[in-house]
Formats: sequence, structure tokens, C-alpha cells
Amino acid sequence: MTPFIDQLQTALGRCGNPVLVGLDPQADLLPEGILPKQRDTGWAELAKGFSSFCRGVIDVVSPLVAIVKPQAAFFEQVGPSGMAALADVIQYAQSKGLLVILDGKRNDIGSTAAAYARGFLGREGQSAWGADAMTVNPYLGDDSLKPFVDVATQRGAGVFVLVKTSNPGAKMFQDLMSGPRALHQHVAAYVEQLAQQTLGAGAYGSVGAVVGATHPEQLAQLRVEMPHTWFLVPGYGAQGATARDTAAAFDGHGHGAIINNSRGIIFAHRRGEYAQRFGSGRWQEAVEAATRDMIDQLRAETPAGRLAAR
Repeated sequence: MTPFIDQLQTALGRCGNPVLVGLDPQADLLPEGILPKQRDTGWAELAKGFSSFCRGVIDVVSPLVAIVKPQAAFFEQVGPSGMAALADVIQYAQSKGLLVILDGKRNDIGSTAAAYARGFLGREGQSAWGADAMTVNPYLGDDSLKPFVDVATQRGAGVFVLVKTSNPGAKMFQDLMSGPRALHQHVAAYVEQLAQQTLGAGAYGSVGAVVGATHPEQLAQLRVEMPHTWFLVPGYGAQGATARDTAAAFDGHGHGAIINNSRGIIFAHRRGEYAQRFGSGRWQEAVEAATRDMIDQLRAETPAGRLAAR
């Protein structure tokens, strides 16, 4: 079974960029024509629209990037039909050659954590959902993370643990000092251990960390403290971080990070220049343009440009 980290590095090398497209369908932001025109759209119609929209995004970005990240909450909010739509989106993305991170930030203790891991992680019938990786909350401690790591290792899947998140309120707990280090640094040290235990063919492990680009100084410090940990970096675009803010996430070869952009890509038809150029009727062209612009910015402003030079 090929370790997830080796699958990821191969895929990123093939496309030559570290862009991760987040799939966060929101009914009030969808382009015209995705949902029925009647005022009260039922749950099933919403779910169908979410699936159709995400498939349309995938069709555009699959030739350009290596990986996508559906956010489970947007599908869960519309009930059972939304969960069926999520399963459809995962399968469709993989059929287009993409890796899929399920963003659910799950965790619990003991057998419950193991059930989450067995349910979500692993392709080809290994799990019900078939995700290649998932996000996990570390707050319950090491015995809650071990089941995810064990299942991921067995199934060639990955885990991304929340270390320093991109939201403004992250500092409330994550920056609390415990001895000489902040709480997020204690989490980082443990995640780095897990990364070392799951090393692939190169310097990185299949246990990664979620580290936001909205805190660039802390991002840079965590890269030093976590040399074997691949970063999933949120915060680019709609949350205000720039390509330059993500630069410290990479090593000198352009490896070490995938940079997420959700709203800034999938709803590009609503954004300034893209709205003027394309409008809602050509929303997929706006998605493509925004993706290409992000790729160009990361290549110009970060070591990720070295991926394209290979």
C-alpha cells in the first residue's frame, strides 16, 4: 500500500503546484441555474444542486490541481440527501484523478475515534466514504489520535491534525502559554512525532498539520519545529492571506505544503474582476481563471515555483 504522503507528492509533482481547492457549496452563493428558481427549495433539490455545482468545479480544476477538500458541514446541513451528495462528490473527484481530503475535523475517544477513522479513510471498499485523508481535532489527546493514525497507515490514507487554525479566535486557546511554549506548539511537537512515525519515501510523513497562513510568523516558526510534517494551509484568499504569507510553509524544494482556497475559487464569478469578465453565466471560466491566477501567484511568491520547474 503506497503511503498517502507519497501519493500526494507524486500528484503535486505531476501538476506542478500545491493548490488545494476547497469544495464548500453554499446555496446563496451558487451561480444562476444550479438550483430551481422556485423560492422554497427542498433539501433534496439543494443536495442535487450542491452535487452538480461541485462536479462542475471538479471538471474545471482536475486538469490543473492534484487535490480537493469537500467540507462535510455544507453537505450535512441538508440531511441524508446531502450526505449522498457528498459521497457522489468524493467518488467523482477521484474518478477525475484527484486526491480527496474530507474536512470534518472529527474526533472522539477509543472505539468512537476508530469508527470515524474506519468509516472515512481508505479507497476501494476499505471505507464507506473512501476519502484519501481527513482533518482531525487533537483536543482529546493522544489516545484519540492513535486510531486515526493506525487506520490511515494500514489503508494508505492521511490525517491532517489541527495545530494552528486560521480563524481570528484561534489565539483564545491555541496561543495560551504552557511552560515556555504555547499550547499549539505542544500539539505541534506531538504531530511531528506522528509524522516521523509515518514517513514515506522522502522526508515527510502521512500525518500532517493544519496551519493557517493568517499567522505567517507562527507558520514560519512551526515549519522549523515540524520538519517532517506536511502542512495543509488555510487562510489564503477570502480570509486575507496572500501567496507571500504562505511562503514559509514550504521547504527549499517547494515541498511541504498544500495551500487551500475555497470561496476565492469556487465562487470567483462573484468577485470583482472575475464578475466583470465572466459573470454568473460563465462561472466555470471564472473558476478556471481564479485557479490559474492562484497557481501563478504561488509560483512567483513562494518556493512552490520549483515544483513547476521539474
